[in-house]
Amino acid sequence: MNSKIFKQLVNRSIGFFLICTCLSACKQDTKATPDTYKSGTIHISVDESFKPVIEEQIKVFEKTYPDAHIIAQYKSEADCFKDLYTDTLNRMIIVTRGLRNEEDQYFIDTLHYPPAWDNIANDAITVIVNSKSNDTLFSLERLKDQLTGKINRDQKIVFDGLNATSTVRFAMDSILKGPKFDTTVVQAVSNSQEVIDYVAKTENAIGFVGISWIGNPEDSAQVNMLKKVKIAYVSCIVCDGEPFVKPMQASISTRRYPLVRGLYYILKENYSGLGRGFVNFLNQERGQLIFRRAYLGTRMDFGVRKVKINE
Repeated sequence: MNSKIFKQLVNRSIGFFLICTCLSACKQDTKATPDTYKSGTIHISVDESFKPVIEEQIKVFEKTYPDAHIIAQYKSEADCFKDLYTDTLNRMIIVTRGLRNEEDQYFIDTLHYPPAWDNIANDAITVIVNSKSNDTLFSLERLKDQLTGKINRDQKIVFDGLNATSTVRFAMDSILKGPKFDTTVVQAVSNSQEVIDYVAKTENAIGFVGISWIGNPEDSAQVNMLKKVKIAYVSCIVCDGEPFVKPMQASISTRRYPLVRGLYYILKENYSGLGRGFVNFLNQERGQLIFRRAYLGTRMDFGVRKVKINE
């Protein structure tokens, strides 16, 4: 046989073998990880404000269901919504609001079904100051005046971005209510960790971060952060005899702490797949306990009832 023809036959055989091997592996992988409540792979986008607690949720969920793989990207809320609209791989986002009517209608028109969404926990925007600062009492009016540059202009205020983040949007909607930031006073960094780092090294600074970044006394990293920054008190509008409160589970659940926002999932899945399985986990006892341990307000009531035991 001509050596050139022989080499061609060998190369074709090797190529055919590799193709068969790849196809076989793909079939085995498909069979091994079907898309169910407890198995498969899902891509999600998460508001960066909630990275610590959602990382913990995913860790426990994947440990419980080894065939389940949740690939999370942490980014601004606006970018999460962009993924929901434009990224065909993305099936779920975790953000601080649900869908508006026009957004619901868009998905009905394009997907022919509305995405499922609901509240899964409640978060608090935490005001932090440097550990050396004794300035730890803030009213909403004072925060508004400082954000607009009317008072204390030497005290820098730092956010996890000046555009597109849920923390910025919350401050605009719930504190400013119309006026604009004074950008000579308000500064932006890339994420929540950088907010904490900035306040930790800047004695005369104020920062805004989600409670899950700083409020968990069972997290050694967060405990170490609290050696460098303090959680401030904010005025309570509805309280009797307690004019200022800290963001704690009780004050979040009762809304005595005024800077409270919801945490929501939005799921593009009209069947019983892994996205639905993860949502169920977040809503049920184990997921809610993780939210509770991160000092978020939970939807599930974990209150202890007093009982009398008859002897």
